[in-house]
Amino acid sequence: MKALETKNLTLSYGEATIIDSLNLAIPKGKITVFIGSNGCGKSTLLRSMARLMKPAAGAILLDGEQVAKLPTKEVAKRMAILPQGPIAPEGLTVLQLVKQGRYPYQNWLQQWSEEDEKMVRNALEVTGMAPFAEKAVDSLSGGQRQRAWIAMTLAQGTRTILLDEPTTYLDLTHQIEVLDILFELNRLKQSTIVMVLHDLNLACRYADHIVALENRTVYAQGKPEEIVTAELVKQVFHMDCQIIADPVFGTPMCIPFGKGRQIMAEQAVAGL
Repeated sequence: MKALETKNLTLSYGEATIIDSLNLAIPKGKITVFIGSNGCGKSTLLRSMARLMKPAAGAILLDGEQVAKLPTKEVAKRMAILPQGPIAPEGLTVLQLVKQGRYPYQNWLQQWSEEDEKMVRNALEVTGMAPFAEKAVDSLSGGQRQRAWIAMTLAQGTRTILLDEPTTYLDLTHQIEVLDILFELNRLKQSTIVMVLHDLNLACRYADHIVALENRTVYAQGKPEEIVTAELVKQVFHMDCQIIADPVFGTPMCIPFGKGRQIMAEQAVAGL
């Protein structure tokens, strides 16, 4: 089953085409990760799926319906997005931020309800942010802030969540912390999660489905162990590497060569 689909999707900035006639299906209830070099269109594609960018051509389907034809609040009830580097208004508390996730359910006939309260409380608990509910978002550490924003998307109660580089600017501990939350959410509630990640090894560890973008389209897609090869890394990231099995998780692990390997080889030959 498909959660999101693109049909002949073309995305452009002015006259520069970023994505060209793309047909792509995102599997339902799985974790999908977009990978690729800088500027390949990963974030642009994610933004278009969330209806934050209008396609130059083609269509995006959510649960089989064209996103462009759905009411804004209906989209917000079915799909949440966490953009890269979100900024909260100064002084806004974690609780106030998380409550924003319930906005799609509010109208003049229906104000704050017990269901809203339950969803907010649960989102705070799942992300470990309940003890920080009254703290200002801008007073938190980077990892705590990211968890607060994830809590807001969880409170939205959607089955599909899009995240643009959710681990950017986080240290390794907080990267794993954030990805573990998303992994548990997927496994417990079968939420469809679509992420852009820069770290190929973390992408392989957490993804059920990887989409590698190159030259304005999909270079390869599938399970990490099926598609992540040295050849893929060479074509997509323009870098030589060796792919081995992660000694703990068994997923593909990329060991980049870079220029350092060539220098060391030359030194060995020279007897240095």
